[in-house]
Amino acid sequence: MMIYRDNTMLRLILLLSILLVSAGSLAQPSTSLSLEDWFAVKYEEYLQFSPMTLTRLGRRDLYDSIDDMSEAADLAEVSWFRDAAAELRDNYDYQALSAQQQTSYDVFLQQAEYRELAYQYRYNRFIFHQMEGIHVRLPNFLINNHKVSTAHDMQAYVSRIGGIGRAIEQLLVRAKLHAEKGVRPPHFSYTEVIEHCQNLLSGRPFNNAEFDAPVFADAKQKIATLMNNDVITKAQASAFEQQVIAALQTQFQPAYQNVIRWLQADLANVAKVAKGVGALPDGANYYAATLKIQNTTDMTADEIHELGMQQIKRIRQDMQAIMKQVGFKGSLQDFFSHVKDNKQDRRFFYPDTDAGREAYLQDSRDYLAFINQSLGDYFGVLPQADLVVRRVEPFREQPGMAQHYNSGTPDGSRPGTYYAHLSDMTAMPIIEMEAVAYHEGNPGHHMQISIAQELTGVPKFRTQASFNGFVEGWAVYSELLAKEMGAFQAPYSDFGRLVLEIWRAIRLVADTGIHAKGWTEEQAFNFFKQNSPRSEQSMRAEVRRYFVWPGQATAYMIGRLKILQLRERAKQALGDKFDIRAFHDEVLGGGALPLSILEKRINQWIDTQQHTL
Repeated sequence: MMIYRDNTMLRLILLLSILLVSAGSLAQPSTSLSLEDWFAVKYEEYLQFSPMTLTRLGRRDLYDSIDDMSEAADLAEVSWFRDAAAELRDNYDYQALSAQQQTSYDVFLQQAEYRELAYQYRYNRFIFHQMEGIHVRLPNFLINNHKVSTAHDMQAYVSRIGGIGRAIEQLLVRAKLHAEKGVRPPHFSYTEVIEHCQNLLSGRPFNNAEFDAPVFADAKQKIATLMNNDVITKAQASAFEQQVIAALQTQFQPAYQNVIRWLQADLANVAKVAKGVGALPDGANYYAATLKIQNTTDMTADEIHELGMQQIKRIRQDMQAIMKQVGFKGSLQDFFSHVKDNKQDRRFFYPDTDAGREAYLQDSRDYLAFINQSLGDYFGVLPQADLVVRRVEPFREQPGMAQHYNSGTPDGSRPGTYYAHLSDMTAMPIIEMEAVAYHEGNPGHHMQISIAQELTGVPKFRTQASFNGFVEGWAVYSELLAKEMGAFQAPYSDFGRLVLEIWRAIRLVADTGIHAKGWTEEQAFNFFKQNSPRSEQSMRAEVRRYFVWPGQATAYMIGRLKILQLRERAKQALGDKFDIRAFHDEVLGGGALPLSILEKRINQWIDTQQHTL
């Protein structure tokens, strides 16, 4: 029997205590608490479900633990939400609340509703898949989020290695259960997850390779830093290294080997031709639920599909205008080939070398430095957190995979990070990189998420809330905003902005096509190819993303269009008195919100402006 050291049993006892306290508070309403204090208490209760979230927030609570990922823990969390939502309704009169309090009330109940909906369809989810799956996110969390400045921190790191092993075993139990119910990710996802797991087990101390496995390399670096800073002795450093080796070999490695073995054995049960989630048990209702959760709207799959077709038609016309501007002769498809296939043309691609990769990173930093100079003209409130641009770690890097952002800590001790996959520079076109930098950095994800985390006038739970329609919608809106701020001076770079814009419109069509209309992978791939000059490798990765993340990719364009609609409404209502800085501060000043609640907030702001100007 394995013994894990991340206090899982203690956490289960704590979670049961929270549920008992919540149940007791329903019997004896806690009306003596102000709503703000109630939210503060509930947020602290909620955080106890996730030691990893506490760490991401820069806290040291439960620093030696990894989240409980069993089905029992899932039930405990959704039960907490049910009880907390009932307590909120029973104890506080909505009509007696201020507008800000009503927003917090609405957001809390919306979170509870979406959590309940996700739990209802929990068996339809894919446990292990290729899109930054949990098998990769766990070691990535340890490497990038678990900071070590003391011997105690290093001891907690060792414990968390064992905790990852336990979590992976829990997830494997759930994956097997889902498979028994007929829910398996596509064949290509199995093979990619197997490769990820093998990469994590490649190197010392798992074999006699001349290099260290990712977690071991990170642990050694952290131990060496402690020793070099005279925090620990050489003997202590040696002891820690041996503890890390033991935890990796006896807890981490067996768990990942079990995943590999099961996936390899279960491959025989997976069809080679991928199908959307509409083909799963109760798949149509599950997909409708994911669209609701991801977009925070009631739009149907058919409505989203048609919206995508309309947007593609509009964007293609804008693309043709730039094609004429640069004097290109031929069709739009010919122009796609022109910017996609000229791999040696330094206007379109960097060399596939370390120098080319560093040039990509440095030019991205330069674009961000340029846009930062104009932020004050468009925002009254600016983020305080720093932003860094980095290449994705080798063990999880995938050619052609989309860039992404990881938020920093609220206290600024860890900066926000824009990550780029750079293993294949022929899949990273130069014309797109300016738009990507603004999307991931400023005025996109980094600005929105950092401002949310730094808010002081809202309950803490709202500073960490994340609704995909808002978060991704803002980032796509920021690409157009950057153009309005003076970016994209080069026509090809502006064309790259449109490449990203049509990509988000394609997602509306391809995602709904796969999951609601029975499209195959090749149908979705060919549709993408007809409307985009992206590399075939990146398009393939994108289409496969839609299969395992149903609905997620639709939120980008839907959120962008809603923000633009609200901006236009404010302009029409306020006329010459419309202030873009004030509008942006109002959009970002409430944290991430469901789009329906954002619309209510902006409508109230417009009304207030009309009566005070």
